[in-house]
Amino acid sequence: MENPIKVMMLVSNQILISQIEEVGADIGEPDCKLIKPFVVARDQTLEPFLMGYTKEDTCMMSSEKILTLVNPTPTLLEKYQDLIKE
Repeated sequence: MENPIKVMMLVSNQILISQIEEVGADIGEPDCKLIKPFVVARDQTLEPFLMGYTKEDTCMMSSEKILTLVNPTPTLLEKYQDLIKE
């Protein structure tokens, strides 16, 4: 089964859309694997997360950095899926 695609608001107020996978980790270690994360701008444009800093398309994040997870709107989901097509 493919990982669910979610919109998340981080404690920094940044909005991301990503496939997300929960992973087992020790306390204090990152426990969420973000697969192909993109930053969602106010105008709904998408930019790769950490663009200019890495070419990796997965990253680890602590769930305590995520305020909330929600399902994306159909329009946003379609935009995201178009960008991550291989």
